[in-house]
Amino acid sequence: MITASQISALRTSTGAGMMDCKAALEEAGGDSEKAIDILRKKGVLKAAKRADKIAAEGATKIKIAGNRAVILELNSETDFVAQGDDFVKLADEVATDLLAKNPANLDVALASGINDKLTALTGKIGEKIALRRFQVVEKSDGEAFGDYVHMGGKISVLTILTGTTDSALAREIGMQVAASNPRATRRDEVDASILEKEKEVYVVQLKAQNKPENIIENIVKGKMEKFYSEACLLEQPFIKDEEKSVQKFLDSKGPGITVKTFYRFELGEGIEKVVKDFAAEVAEQMA
Repeated sequence: MITASQISALRTSTGAGMMDCKAALEEAGGDSEKAIDILRKKGVLKAAKRADKIAAEGATKIKIAGNRAVILELNSETDFVAQGDDFVKLADEVATDLLAKNPANLDVALASGINDKLTALTGKIGEKIALRRFQVVEKSDGEAFGDYVHMGGKISVLTILTGTTDSALAREIGMQVAASNPRATRRDEVDASILEKEKEVYVVQLKAQNKPENIIENIVKGKMEKFYSEACLLEQPFIKDEEKSVQKFLDSKGPGITVKTFYRFELGEGIEKVVKDFAAEVAEQMA
């Protein structure tokens, strides 16, 4: 009979998961050394060794099926792996699973079987593979999805337009979002704390310039209008015709057309990358 202390000891020495350790010990008849060999052969040990690595490369991806779409970010440690067939295939499988199961959050998604697929590929290629984030989105029959993927998945944008079913038009707006990176679709969606911070900065700057108190308020209003024109998608100058705002461009395509929402995933944003010595990395891989 395999004891809890045996499982704990194997977990400590290998970093593998509890169930993997238990199964390996059972298969090895309680022999810890044989269990380690079993874990290595299954790729679990290699996957566990990569668990604390930073995976900041990879790709973002969009997949659409009828009125449901998913946008996701799947990470690897190197761009080389991200361009490989195994990684590309896994990204598609994960997207398909997310569309079918529509999990409530990342933990639920991983527990649904996706984590097993990530671990399997990690063990096979020797690099940490991680699903960082995803968003499953639904639209109505009278709306349009737009999917735009930039630079092979470095940036992906999913848009929803109302008042039209023109996916090509929705994709054009996706290009706008990829290029201009707006904070929100419209001004009433910008967080109030961000607005207050912007106003505070402007006031401090103007006071430092010895501007009279009676005109500071009007100057701040003007600066906030400029802020909205940069931060809010519908108020931004349209990249293909900067004489028009994005909303004016949509108005020219038909009455009642506007952007319902958008999702923009940029690969690795917010992840701190670590530069390692190449020789040391090779030695670690050989261990």
